[in-house]
Amino acid sequence: MASGGLESKIVEEKSENEKPVNREKTCPLLLRVFCNTGRHNSILQYAAGTVPGNELQIYTWKDATLKELSTLVKEVNPDAKRKGTTLHFALVAPDPTRPNANLRARDLGATISGHKGPDDNKTLAQLKFRIGDFLDIGIFPPTDTMGMDRMERIGMERSMPDRLGMERGIIDRRQNRRGRAY
Repeated sequence: MASGGLESKIVEEKSENEKPVNREKTCPLLLRVFCNTGRHNSILQYAAGTVPGNELQIYTWKDATLKELSTLVKEVNPDAKRKGTTLHFALVAPDPTRPNANLRARDLGATISGHKGPDDNKTLAQLKFRIGDFLDIGIFPPTDTMGMDRMERIGMERSMPDRLGMERGIIDRRQNRRGRAY
């Protein structure tokens, strides 16, 4: 009996979004960025067609990296310049699973001023950014990030309403109080 051989092969595919952009010939897109020091903006601030008041407009391309965007934010935001400051990125976009166009936040990664990190070279295209999405950046000075896990820095997931319209944040905050000084 001949056995059918099964062969696997790993192939790195480059989609059209990951090809380098010719910045001389390609028109940049408008990226609407909302920065907040010490926390992210609440997802509720993006409800009903409104946006937070702390908007920064950046003209860039889909091949822009998180580190490149961090540099642009540091140019205009003095809180972000200090060495060791973490800039945590979240994408705010329509929820594809809900037909009534609710927005949801998704963690993209973080950069740390003055340090190299694993998320530095992630591009908007790799992170599935679509034109019209918002970028929400939580700026955490070095003292604010000590002892906090990644989800605590994000802050947005717990403040988003669940399917019943209730806030999940109350239970989550109680569970996260262990081991922290207030």
